[in-house]
Amino acid sequence: MEPFAPTIVRSPEIATASGNTFGCLVRFAVANIRRRPERFVLAVLGIALAIACVTVVRTISASFAMTGADSVADVLGAEQLWVVPAGGVHYDVSAQALIADGAAPALVTVPGWAATRTLSGTTTVDGATVSLRGSDSVAGGQAWVGAGLADRLGVAPGATVPIAGKPVIVEVVGTGQSITVSTELARSVVGENGWWTVAAPAGEEHRRDLAKVFGAATGLPSTADPSVRPEPGGPGLIYDAVGGSGPLTFEQKFSALFSGKVTSSTLGVISTIGLVLGFVIAVSSFLAAVSERKREFGIMSSIGLADEVLYFFLVESGIVFLTAYLVGVVGAGVAVALVIPQITTLAAWAQAAGMVAAFIPAMAIVGALVPVHRLLQQRPVDLLGDR
Repeated sequence: MEPFAPTIVRSPEIATASGNTFGCLVRFAVANIRRRPERFVLAVLGIALAIACVTVVRTISASFAMTGADSVADVLGAEQLWVVPAGGVHYDVSAQALIADGAAPALVTVPGWAATRTLSGTTTVDGATVSLRGSDSVAGGQAWVGAGLADRLGVAPGATVPIAGKPVIVEVVGTGQSITVSTELARSVVGENGWWTVAAPAGEEHRRDLAKVFGAATGLPSTADPSVRPEPGGPGLIYDAVGGSGPLTFEQKFSALFSGKVTSSTLGVISTIGLVLGFVIAVSSFLAAVSERKREFGIMSSIGLADEVLYFFLVESGIVFLTAYLVGVVGAGVAVALVIPQITTLAAWAQAAGMVAAFIPAMAIVGALVPVHRLLQQRPVDLLGDR
């Protein structure tokens, strides 16, 4: 008589093939969610709220970063140097453009260098605040309107808009958010406020010391760091859009400055706290689930399915976090589109959603490992007990 061969009884729901096993784990997780829908909904809403907070802040940050880069590119054009007044410049949210905070510095003529003066301020067109600039290149009675501003105002080429009570004919030029008129007309609205943009001599456009050379000739200080502000009461400041150290361009540094103001603000701190609270909510939810199902997992561990317990919680936590992520980022996108549509873009929202998505796998794994680790530290007989 042959000796009795022991067999391992495995649940028919858990197949040996890895693909089938994963499918079973997903079905088990979904079945558990359906048995306790209120816990699933509360966990998802708690995590989604935290994800939405972070996504909103990151969307605003990314929007400001893109806006900062675009606004600097709109000012500089092909020039290499930007000479700002002693009061500096600021970004006007209503006008969606950079505005000068003082009169343009006095410049001496430097042979070979081409300096262009631009008056800068704000005015109102059809009830909307717009950036007004003055240039000698624009003829009287004409107005160069950026495509972005033209869309915002709903004006087409050839249309007439009033500036300081005088009608000007619109010509769409560039993609910015400013309207550029003759220097004389702009001066009647914004006074002498403005800046200079400077082009280097031919063949020297890419030199790294352009600001130092031009600064030595004009007596103005210079920097390649957009976070440096002009000295109050000083002669002004030269921003170098070509020189400086590091891999970032001047536009990228300026956009990072915009983005940093958002993420380092109180709103950014609150969003970080919200993300931490969402993680705490997730771990607490899974700890409660483990506590309720000790006997069930004790039975699984006693028949050699301890690994499946871990996989089960990983799959269930993944479903919870994925659902919360989708709810959170979609809700955040709707919120920013409704509240601040003037600066929110689809690209900024997608960038923010991508940043937040990087946190989800780690949060899901840790959210499952913490409660399961506590579970597997106990012997199966202890899990089967009444206590």
